[in-house]
Amino acid sequence: MNLILLGPPGAGKGTQAQKLAAKHGLVQLSTGDMLRAAVSAGTEIGRKADAVMKSGGLVSDEIVIGIISERIEQPDCAKGFILDGFPRTLQQADALGSLLAAKGKALDAVIEFRVDDQILVSRIETRARETLAAGGKVRADDNAEALKTRLMAYYRETSPLIGYYHAYRKLCPIDGMAAIDQVAQEIETVLTGVKNATIATGTKG
Repeated sequence: MNLILLGPPGAGKGTQAQKLAAKHGLVQLSTGDMLRAAVSAGTEIGRKADAVMKSGGLVSDEIVIGIISERIEQPDCAKGFILDGFPRTLQQADALGSLLAAKGKALDAVIEFRVDDQILVSRIETRARETLAAGGKVRADDNAEALKTRLMAYYRETSPLIGYYHAYRKLCPIDGMAAIDQVAQEIETVLTGVKNATIATGTKG
């Protein structure tokens, strides 16, 4: 089962990815973690990424796709993987699709977390107040203004993927504003539907 979790920052994708990984034996793939692991392992693509990062540049889509290509070949990805935070653009989505096709793999579902932006901002503000009241320190990026900036970037760069994956009949929207356990149950319902459809058509992702 190969999945993408799609939705704005603060939608709870990371929490649900952890639950899915634990329940189904899937591997949660973070581009940041994969980059660091590739650099540490000294692979060819890792050395390229390291050189770019040391020079202060941004790692190209080509390098990120190369690292994903290496990672999903590893034995622990045999049951499938979850991508959270990638792809972020239509170009990355095209590159990912080409990569998976070349490997004889496919995406089973793109789970879209539908949320209310204003409620997300309110949650961040409430969490910051509670942290300060408890004597804690609020992270520099854990505030309403930072979230609004990240939301703007999401809608500018990433939200076009909603239509993209809908066209490929991979998009499965869920209510991201529900309680954590309810969201998890909605995802399980989606996965059951995907598995049943796969069995019915005799295809394999």
